[in-house]
Parts: sequence; structure tokens; C-alpha cells
Amino acid sequence: MQTNQTIVKEFTLLGFSLYPDAQISLFVIFFCLYLLTLMGNLTIMGLTWVDRALHTPMYIFLSALSFSETCYTLSIIPKMLADLLAKNRSISVIGCGLQMYFFLGLAGTNCIILTLMGYDRFLAICKPLRYPLLMTNIVCGQLVASAWAGGFFISLIETALIFRDFFCSSNLVKHFFCHMRAIVRLSCLDSNLTEFMVTLISESGLLGTFLLIILTYVFILSTVLRIPSAEGKQKAFSTCASHLTVVIIHFSFASVVFLKPEGSRRDDTLIAVPYTVITPFLSPLIFSLRNKDMKNAFVKVVGKIVS
Repeated sequence: MQTNQTIVKEFTLLGFSLYPDAQISLFVIFFCLYLLTLMGNLTIMGLTWVDRALHTPMYIFLSALSFSETCYTLSIIPKMLADLLAKNRSISVIGCGLQMYFFLGLAGTNCIILTLMGYDRFLAICKPLRYPLLMTNIVCGQLVASAWAGGFFISLIETALIFRDFFCSSNLVKHFFCHMRAIVRLSCLDSNLTEFMVTLISESGLLGTFLLIILTYVFILSTVLRIPSAEGKQKAFSTCASHLTVVIIHFSFASVVFLKPEGSRRDDTLIAVPYTVITPFLSPLIFSLRNKDMKNAFVKVVGKIVS
């Protein structure tokens, strides 16, 4: 049976239109957070580049995470800021697909890099004698490349599943970016199976990387507890504190977005703000403020500029 259906060629992102009186305030808040996020990540990447003392696997991973998070925020926040001030919040279907592809790919890359950072700390603490052989800068670069490849491969599968058919239900997206659940429900086909598949892939990736990080910290904790001196234990834990803090924040906010029960009436737009805006802002802040090497490198560079 055929029905007259209009094929959607562009979407309208409703975003924060439900809160018209707060849009200017939201713009100012998000714009300031975005600038601080960019400054933090660019500072970490710049310091890692110019200070030879930071040319180690640990800081290469940190710099890679900062670059990935910078690209991650670029895929969402500029469009969100523009829509807060614009009356026309449209985005083409192709543009929506590209935004989703980069968002999911970079989100997956972030998770994998955080897992690799945990693996790096595991080797440094549990296998200190073999660490220089096992984790060279070349190996570190290869692992970072594999993180990008893995993240974008999974993203390609999810995006292809969602955009394999036309959209005709509506062109109104109840979100401030092309979130996969919001888009898949607009498909001309029965979206239940597709939504289940992409949700399963996302949840498996999220839980899989988180469990791997937990496993590495179980081994790290068992090794640290065997260190006889309190000073040695504190030194070992201090190298993991920033990473563990970011992991807890990252996966806590991500779980709220991706593991939200079906049928929940909570506003998806507000729920996604911590994961897309707050987490990228806090990550460079935590890594820089709680890291003596990073602070020393910053003071050294500022001293050279002033002198």
C-alpha cells in the first residue's frame, strides 16, 4: 500500500527552543565554557610539543586526548551556539550525517584513548622494568592511530545503519545536534530494530572500554598495595589520580546519555549538556591542575616569553 510521504531533505534542530527566555544566557555560558575548553586543550598540546621533558608516552596520550576532544567539541558546539542566536536552525540531511559520524567517531576515540592511558599506567606501575621497551613513543603513536581507526570504524557502521534509508516521519529533531536516537526515530522504515542495533553497539563500546579501565586499575591497585613505603604508594597513586578522575566523570555523564532507559521522559537536550559541554571543559582542567610536570612546563614557557 502506498501513502503520500514527503522525503525530508533537511532537519530542524529544536535544541533549546523550549527555553526561549534562557537562550541568551545559555549562549554566554556555553560560549565561555567553549573558549576555556579550547584554551585548555591547546595549552596541553602546545606544552607537550615544545617541552622535550613531556615527550613521553603518558603525555603523548594526553596530547592525543586533548586533540580528539578539541575536534569533538568542534563537531557540535559551534553549530549549537549559532542556533541559540538564530531563528533558522536547519541542517541538511548530509550535514546531519557528517555531524553524527564525527561526533560518534570522536566520542569512541576518546573512550579508547582513555583506555590506552589506563593501559599505559598499568605498564608503568606493574611492569616498570619492561615499560621502556613495551611502551615506546612509536608504539604509543601506533596505539593512538588505532584508537582513531577503531572509533571511526564503529561510527561508520552506526551512521550507515541510521542513514541507509530516507526520512519522512518529520523533520523536527528534538535535540541541539544530530543525536542518533533522535534521528533514527524519523526514518521511513520501522526504526525499532535500527535503534536497538545502534544503541547496542554504543553501549557495548562504552561498557567494554570502561570495564577494561577498571581491570587495569584492579591490577594497579594490587601492585601498589604491595609497595612497602607509604611514599612509594602515594607517588604511584598520584600518577593515576587525574586519569581516574576524568574517567569517572567521562563515563558517568556518558552512561546517563547512552544508557538512558527507553520511555524516559527526561529532556534529552539537557541530559546531553554535561557529556558534550561540561566533560570536555573539565578534562584539560583536571589534567593540567593536578599535574606537576604540566605546571612546571607552563611556568617555564611563560618565563621564556616574559624574559
